[in-house]
Amino acid sequence: MANKNLSAARTAKKDEFYTQLSDIERELQHYWQHFRGKTILCNCDDPYESNFFKYFALHFNRLGLKKLICTCYNGSPVQGNELHFEEFDSEPKKIAYKVEITEVKDLNGDGAIDLSDVRYLLQNDRNVLSTLQTGDFRSEECEELLKDADIVVTNPPFSLFREYVAQLMKHNKKFIIVGNQNAITYKEIFPYIKDNRLWLGYGFKGAAAHFMSPYEDTATAGDHRKGVIRVSGVMWFTNLEIPKRNEELDLVCRYSPEAYPKYDNYDAIEVGRTADIPCDYDGVMGVPITFLDKYCPTQFEIAGIINHGSDGPWDLAKAVVNGKEKYKRLAIRRIKH
Repeated sequence: MANKNLSAARTAKKDEFYTQLSDIERELQHYWQHFRGKTILCNCDDPYESNFFKYFALHFNRLGLKKLICTCYNGSPVQGNELHFEEFDSEPKKIAYKVEITEVKDLNGDGAIDLSDVRYLLQNDRNVLSTLQTGDFRSEECEELLKDADIVVTNPPFSLFREYVAQLMKHNKKFIIVGNQNAITYKEIFPYIKDNRLWLGYGFKGAAAHFMSPYEDTATAGDHRKGVIRVSGVMWFTNLEIPKRNEELDLVCRYSPEAYPKYDNYDAIEVGRTADIPCDYDGVMGVPITFLDKYCPTQFEIAGIINHGSDGPWDLAKAVVNGKEKYKRLAIRRIKH
């Protein structure tokens, strides 16, 4: 059942899904050229507990970072689990704080930079730690940190994804963030996709991720693993240029009215699979939203979505063929060269 865990999270406002280091490493290897000399902000992460923080701290020198900023919010359930700071992490109330790092050295003298060096830095140089009022990314203090950042990299709260992206766009920030596949057609998100201001990264294997989380694993698909929950329909969203964005699809199918029926109430053909996009049709085509993973802006134009027909000027119609309603579609058109 695709997205069951994340759908439940949206309903119950459960947002504690922690990304595994292996998934972060697999995605971020494609962006290294963007990081040199930049300030990286992880503003939905607990310093040291967050794998985003660990990734950038461990690779700080290799990436040539200018600064790493990481924040946590009041009462975070994982705060202090791996590295405890008495003034921040003690019960009954954990206090929000931030970490700002401008250099990472081999402090234990073993000839390599590892987590023990990062731990030593945090424990012994209190200039890198300071308190926050709430740690909420929407707060004035955290928005000021955002202004100082060049690139934001994190897994934001699922229930606040719309607000989170809106803030990034407001401040014209570059980003690499985790989100739900269904966000593609959110009325607050889709216009950014249509205008080529946001696109998909390389993604999780099979569009599914295993998150560390306190919640029960309710997914019905296979590949369950101990200590994590499986979530389908998970994507990396970014506005940084990556090679895959310029890779055109090889189109081998040819159009025929019998193979590609039109929608009942809109002049576009239904294409059930991305692999079946015809190479010789110049009109509008309705394709699955998973097409976005293969989208190349020099090959196709995104004309809108075919969903409800009422979400906005870009929601062109309901996806109905011969009286049968289809799942929501992206409306695309081939670009003639």
